[in-house]
Parts: sequence; structure tokens; C-alpha cells
Amino acid sequence: MERQEIFEKLNEIFTDVLDLDECNLTDETSANDIEEWDSLSHIQLIVAIEKAFKIKFTSLEIMKWNNGGEMVDSMMEKL
Repeated sequence: MERQEIFEKLNEIFTDVLDLDECNLTDETSANDIEEWDSLSHIQLIVAIEKAFKIKFTSLEIMKWNNGGEMVDSMMEKL
């Protein structure tokens, strides 16, 4: 799966889970950039991402992410 395809699917997931009109995640996007992305919604996002992509993350992997790019990098290693 290409990086752009992952971002497109992530945008759909973020829009749905965070109840946004639209979402445009980039490599630099962080929780600070999206008001609705808090600690509780972060867990909901992880669960939705794992289900949609049929992958699992460790707690250590998740804690290392500082932005969308690092999340996608981790996903690409698993896909």
C-alpha cells in the first residue's frame, strides 16, 4: 500500500472517529493541530486504524509517534 493511500484511508477514519467535516492529515499533523484529537479519541483512533488495516501496534510504538508521518511510517512497516 502506498503512503498516499494510507493517508487517504486515515483521513476517512479521522473524519469518522473525530466527527469532523473533513480531515487532511499530513506528515507534520499532530494532535495539537486537531482540537478533537485528545487522549480518549486517540485510543478510539488507534482501535479504528488497527481494525481497518488489520494490524496491531504495541504501546511503545504508539508512544513514539509525534505526528502523522511517524504513524504512517510505523503502519508501512506492518503492511
